[in-house]
Amino acid sequence: MKLTFTGKCRLTCLYGAVRVFGFTITQEQPPYNLFSPQTHCALTIEAVTYETLEKSKKEMRMSARAMLRAHHVPRDARIKLLKNFAPLCSVVLLESLDTSVTRFILNHPEFSHIFQVKRQKGPCFTPEDAALASTGIGKRDSESGLLLSESSVLAVEELIQACCEEDDGCPVILVCGPKSTGKSTFNRYLINLLLNHLPCVEYLECDLGQTEFTPPGCVSFINVSEPCLGPPFTHQRMPRKMVYYGEASCDQDTERYIDTVKCVFNAYKREVPLVINTMGWVKGVGLLLLIDIIRLLAPSHVVQIRGEGFKDMPHFTPEYINLATGLHTKAKLQGKCKNMDVSGMEDWKQYEGESDFQTLTTGHKLLCVQPEFPGAGNAGEARVHSSILRDMAMLGYLGQLQPLETRSVLPLHSLIPYQVPFNAVALRVIHTDVAPTQIMYSVNASWVGLCRILDEVRCQTDGPILLTQTPVCDCLGFGIIRAVDTERKLYHILTPVPPENLRLVNCLLLGSITIPDCVFTNQGPEGEIPYVTSEYSYDISGAGKLKMKKHLKRREHSRP
Repeated sequence: MKLTFTGKCRLTCLYGAVRVFGFTITQEQPPYNLFSPQTHCALTIEAVTYETLEKSKKEMRMSARAMLRAHHVPRDARIKLLKNFAPLCSVVLLESLDTSVTRFILNHPEFSHIFQVKRQKGPCFTPEDAALASTGIGKRDSESGLLLSESSVLAVEELIQACCEEDDGCPVILVCGPKSTGKSTFNRYLINLLLNHLPCVEYLECDLGQTEFTPPGCVSFINVSEPCLGPPFTHQRMPRKMVYYGEASCDQDTERYIDTVKCVFNAYKREVPLVINTMGWVKGVGLLLLIDIIRLLAPSHVVQIRGEGFKDMPHFTPEYINLATGLHTKAKLQGKCKNMDVSGMEDWKQYEGESDFQTLTTGHKLLCVQPEFPGAGNAGEARVHSSILRDMAMLGYLGQLQPLETRSVLPLHSLIPYQVPFNAVALRVIHTDVAPTQIMYSVNASWVGLCRILDEVRCQTDGPILLTQTPVCDCLGFGIIRAVDTERKLYHILTPVPPENLRLVNCLLLGSITIPDCVFTNQGPEGEIPYVTSEYSYDISGAGKLKMKKHLKRREHSRP
């Protein structure tokens, strides 16, 4: 039996076992929060077969009754449930769910509907539907849930076997493919399945625009020990290592992107399996950069998800990766390429006047996946635009600022910020050049990465301290510079980063990642809203953002 639903609830397995998005929940486990918004494929609760000790039906029934009593299920409900009790059945308790993060997100009109259930009218609305609605969920058809193709199932089974056996060491699984082909969904499903067999899985996020556990613009490395039972905005976490790149795309500075990935990847100790997510930019320069990334990370398995409109995309076999020319790497020529161990990636040779490097690829197993859900590979048919998903991830992060002891939502401007002296932190604007006289105008009301550089920050005056180059350094979290006090030389910063970590911060990085518009437009006061104007016109020449044509190859890579 299956239940596919939209909404949010807390699930406790009282008897038997159920599976949600690949993760198996048994009666010995704690409750789990389930988030199934309209913006993503719906979750499905599915009863699964399980092993049981040799018990009679009466003993099983008594065990189920004791579990129902322990969770204070009302007597009438217990009687009704036990009338329908059958051996090897599963019993779950669904409760309404309310968290400070979801309250904060739903408080914005733009996202107030994401968990809403479309209630059916008339005789179709059954008592079962009413019971589900009381917990905050509504039934959906099974096609709204996760749709796995045969190739996806076969790939997942092979990956789980490789991770459990570890015959050739800990598997490193790199997932790649075009936009809107389900890479993130595949990764979450794979992680959940692996957590059924392993205590934890490690995850390397290389997609700047659609990050899983952090706000956008980051490359991060995180140890995952809890299942992913919702989209990214429901499980924002602090990674083991994170570097703030500062943009949703790396097209303007691919060399710094490579350096960032190298820096974060060095945190991996090869003690548990690693899942790697990559960008959906796989045409032109993006394809060449992906070849570099595969060479750099030397995965044991490459999952290549293909989509409509990408039929001519090459298969990333070991032979192709060895012989193809990347953006910063050259094809491996027999006898002319130095052998280099993966553990020494940080020592890549930089050629004079060039940024080329050469690596040894040890060979990998290629698993090709053809998604079969509607609109696979067509970004124009995605449920939600990628920029909206980025805003939701940032709201999920900012929701951590909400006090746990209150059920009301506090506007951000009502929260008390930290005061940081100008001369206590260095400052760098990543994505553009800003005149020093204008730097405070660009910093005010901006999203910043709270980072730690190795160099000691010293200033003879009272600041500000401006860096001339963008550092590749640890990022400890994020904040909003709510105000700049130029008289007292103070930054006013709102952040959920705990004080013990804030003491380590000595650098603020400002990139092109901006605070979601809804944060500004929903500030509360009537009349003129701070930082918001309606008099701006995009019809003026130069008012809009210049767009780069990413699908074009560079001249040196277009020759046969």
